[in-house]
Amino acid sequence: LRHRSEWPNLAGFHWKITRKDNDEIRAHPSFDPSKLEPMHPKIWQTTMMTYTVVLLLASCSLVRAFSPLTASLSSRRDSPLFVSIEPAPLFVNETRDSVKNYYGTELQTSDDLKTNACCTAGAPPKYIQDCINNLHPSTVQRYYGCGLCLPRYDMEGCSVLDLGCGAGRDVYIASQLVGSEGRVVGVDMTTEQLDAAREQQSFHAEKFGFSNTEFHQGYLESLEQIEALDPGSFDVIISNCVINLCTDKPAVLKACYNLLKPGGEMYFSDVYANRRVPQVLQEDELLWGECLSGALYWNDFVNMAKRAGFGDPRLVEDAPITIESKKVHDMVMREGHGAMEFYSATYRLFKMDELEPACEDYGQAVIYKGTIPRAESGWRLDKGHIFETGKIHPVCGNTWYMLTNPQVKDHFEFIGNFDRHYGLFEGCGPGETLPFDKVAELGESKGGGSCC
Repeated sequence: LRHRSEWPNLAGFHWKITRKDNDEIRAHPSFDPSKLEPMHPKIWQTTMMTYTVVLLLASCSLVRAFSPLTASLSSRRDSPLFVSIEPAPLFVNETRDSVKNYYGTELQTSDDLKTNACCTAGAPPKYIQDCINNLHPSTVQRYYGCGLCLPRYDMEGCSVLDLGCGAGRDVYIASQLVGSEGRVVGVDMTTEQLDAAREQQSFHAEKFGFSNTEFHQGYLESLEQIEALDPGSFDVIISNCVINLCTDKPAVLKACYNLLKPGGEMYFSDVYANRRVPQVLQEDELLWGECLSGALYWNDFVNMAKRAGFGDPRLVEDAPITIESKKVHDMVMREGHGAMEFYSATYRLFKMDELEPACEDYGQAVIYKGTIPRAESGWRLDKGHIFETGKIHPVCGNTWYMLTNPQVKDHFEFIGNFDRHYGLFEGCGPGETLPFDKVAELGESKGGGSCC
């Protein structure tokens, strides 16, 4: 069939064969009485039986199409509000190609973005800005992230994986923080971005005085296919406004869990929504590239992370996203989704088997010693836990375990044990309401932050 453009006539039907993208073969029947040819009786009998079977199958399909269940599913799928749980392979490929083109060709600098979804929630601290100042200008220019995605503790000697590394800005920042004994690996699917990242490897190695970076091409949904990534080999996995671009987010989170060392963490920034993004917005190419179409409903993300093995996801910081482009704003309003809200947020997910589904009270407490570099007065674990130096802080069992992370354990004094349980620890862990700060709560001047 792939080598013929026509089929022979069958009882006057003429079949035209066409191709679509070299993958899909379509046959289009058309009836031409002038092309009727004499047929042997047995062939005619076989043909008529075939037509009868086709008509019966078509009738069954009509009955099924109008059955209550099928009609309900069909109407839901055709509705602009329908959200597909498992994207079709064709949609996956088209989305990947669209994102590749957008980030590989259309975007040349952060000024080409239409929203501030890929901008940071706030200005970076001085030590990060000092690292940025050491980078090649082209590396900084081709940065499209949405938040600071590096944990704030001493990362000397750590092994770090950057998902969706792009031109390598965060890889080269982390390279300076982990030092000559550490390792930083960047993964991206876009050839143009990786070429830009590798082009500056020698510049940064000379600038830093050591070489500890590497870049690999691949899909985040298929990290296990990259030979350089060994299971249980990374202390920290970072990602900056990229996972929302993936079509199989559960696969990405599960792969990250497998790549982390026990006690390691995934520390990443991304885009989230206050409700599930409707199908009509999911299918918009521009919104995919701008990180909005693939934004997860925040509560779906929390449950997804738990299913991947990350107990008790912790929100670190967040900021509302504003849509600067009138074209994009008008499209969202025109489709009737003006109540959709998007947020840039940083989460940390720990690989710890001890973490419980809820925050439980064991009467424990910790004292921060003030010894983490650049955090002499206090240190933040997440949005709800800022540990002031020298003060006794009651904590739940999960927070206790998180502070036993090898990178921060020696900076805390631990009081108590798990011998006695006192019930739930009130006011800790993710709640049942939107965890992000709205623009009205922050003040209009702080909405969304600015690009680094």
